[in-house]
Amino acid sequence: MFDAASRSAPWWQSAVFYQIYPWSFQDSNDDGIGDLRGIRSRLDYLRNGTSASLGVDAIWLSPIYPSPMRDFGYDVTDYLNVDPRFGTLTDFDDLLRDAHHRGIRVIMDLVLNHTSDQHKWFLESRASRHSPKRDWYCWADGNTFGRRPNNWNARFGGSSWTWDPGRRQYYLHSFLKEQPDLNWQHPPVRAAMWDIVRFWLDRGVDGFRLDAINWLGKDMRWPDNPVRFGLRGYTRQHHLYDRDQEIAHQVMRELRHLVSAYPDVVLIGEAAADTPGGPGSFYGNGDDELHLVFDFRLMKSPWRADWFRRFLSEHVPAIPQGGWPTIVFSNHDQPRHIDRYGAGGDAQARARAAALLLLTMPGTPFVYYGEELGMRNGRLRYRDLRDPYTKRFWPFRPGRDPARTPMQWDASSHAGFTTSRPWLPVAPDYRRLNVAQEVGDPRSLWSLYRQLIQLRQLYPALSCGECRLIEGTPRDCLLFHREAPTGEGTIERMLVAVNFSDRTCQFSLPAGSLQGHVLLSTDPTSGEAWNPGHIQLRPNEGLLVRLS
Repeated sequence: MFDAASRSAPWWQSAVFYQIYPWSFQDSNDDGIGDLRGIRSRLDYLRNGTSASLGVDAIWLSPIYPSPMRDFGYDVTDYLNVDPRFGTLTDFDDLLRDAHHRGIRVIMDLVLNHTSDQHKWFLESRASRHSPKRDWYCWADGNTFGRRPNNWNARFGGSSWTWDPGRRQYYLHSFLKEQPDLNWQHPPVRAAMWDIVRFWLDRGVDGFRLDAINWLGKDMRWPDNPVRFGLRGYTRQHHLYDRDQEIAHQVMRELRHLVSAYPDVVLIGEAAADTPGGPGSFYGNGDDELHLVFDFRLMKSPWRADWFRRFLSEHVPAIPQGGWPTIVFSNHDQPRHIDRYGAGGDAQARARAAALLLLTMPGTPFVYYGEELGMRNGRLRYRDLRDPYTKRFWPFRPGRDPARTPMQWDASSHAGFTTSRPWLPVAPDYRRLNVAQEVGDPRSLWSLYRQLIQLRQLYPALSCGECRLIEGTPRDCLLFHREAPTGEGTIERMLVAVNFSDRTCQFSLPAGSLQGHVLLSTDPTSGEAWNPGHIQLRPNEGLLVRLS
C-alpha cells in the first residue's frame, strides 16, 4: 500500500519530532513564562541516552521572534532576533549547541504569510503610497461609497480588510487585523525572506516548520469569494481567491532550491486540510517543494477505526512518489487528543493505543509536549484566557489556550514549571500526571512512549518500512503490517493491531499467517502470547507483534 523510500533515507524520515511551545515548557527566570534557558535545562529529558529521557530526534520550537504577542509569536516584528521574554540570540545559540551535542536537531517556526502590524516593513508601507515598501503588503482601494474591496473573511473572524486612515486604503489580513499579509508577488519580499532563511541556516538550525503556507497567494484582482448558504463565519465562503493560488507552490519551489545548498535541512509545511488536492499537493512532484507536509485529518478525527483505516488506505497513498507522510494527533492550535478520543476511564486506555499508532503508522511522528504524560486540556475560566482567538469564541469553541497550559514536571507548586504565577494556570491533575511520577513507573504512559521510540530506532520496519493494511478484520479493529529488508537478506516484519471499541474483540487471521511474539501491549495487565488463529484484543488495546 505504502511504498517506502530508498534505504538511504534522510534523517527526518525515521526521526521522532517533539513540539515545544516555548511559553509553556520551562521557566528559568521566575517570570511565569517559559524561555530558551528553560528549554536548554530540560534537554536531558528529551535525549541523553539514559532511562529518564524520551529519546526524541528533533525539537520544533513554536515562534520565538520579537512580537507584540497578539497571536503569541505568529505576529513577528523582527525575524532576525529573539523576543526578550524568551532570552537572547546568545541563549538560542547555546540551546542549539547543546541540543546538537545530544543528537537533537532544532527546527524553527517560520511565518511567511504575514508579519505584525508593528514590523518596520509595515510601518514603512502604511506611511505613504510613495514609500519604498508601499507594495510589500496587500493594499486596495475601497469599492463604491468606501466599501471594502471584496467580501473576503478572516480566518479568525470578521472581514479580511481593515481601513488605514493614514494611507487611505484597506490592507488585507487573513488572520487578525494585527497580522497584515505580505505581498508575495513582489520580488523584494521574497528576497528579504530568503535572507532571513539564510540567517538562521547559517546559525545552524536544521529546518523550518512553515506556517499557513496555502495562504501565501491571493488573486490581487480582488474578486468576491462565492457564498456557501446555510453556514456562518469563515466557512460561509468558498475560499477560491484569498488562498490556494499557484504562487504558493512557486514560493515553495524557490525555498526548496535555496535550502538544497544546506545538507540535511528539512522543510515542514502547514496547509489547511481543505486545500485543493489536499495538503499533499505541497510535495509538488515529490522532490521539488516540501519534504514533509502536515496532514491534520487525524488531528481532528474521532476515535474510530474507519477514520484511521481511510487515512492509511486513501490519504497516505495519495502522497506523490518521493514525498513522505506525517503523523500528528495534537498541536498548539487544537485540543489535545486525549480529550478528543474519550473521557472517563477510557481516556488512558485510548491514549495508550493512540501512542502505539502515532509511533508505528507510516510516516514521521510529531509528539506535542506533554502528550507523553497524558496531559489534558486545561480547565480555564474566561479571566485566565490569553489568546484573542480563544476569547472571541469562548465558550462556544474550546479555543487554543486549554492545550497550551504549562508542562507538568512534578507535584510541586506550579508543577515545577515556575516558582511564580504561570502565564496560564497549570492543569489541576498535575500532581498525578507529571514527569517525576511517570518516569519511575514502568506501566505509565510516559514509559510506553519511551519504549515505542526505542523500538522505532531498533526496528527499521517501524520507521521506514512499507505498510499494508490487513483486510477482513472486525469493523472496530485496525491491523496493518510494516516490513523492511534487513542487512542479512531477510525481511523484518511487524504487525500492529488496535481495538477501537469498548468491548473485547476476538477473531482469527487467515490460515498460514505468520507466527511471532508480542513486543508490547498497550494494556499493562495483558500477558497473552501471539496466536494468529485466535486473536483477542481487550477494549481499546493495541498490540505490536514481531512476526517470524
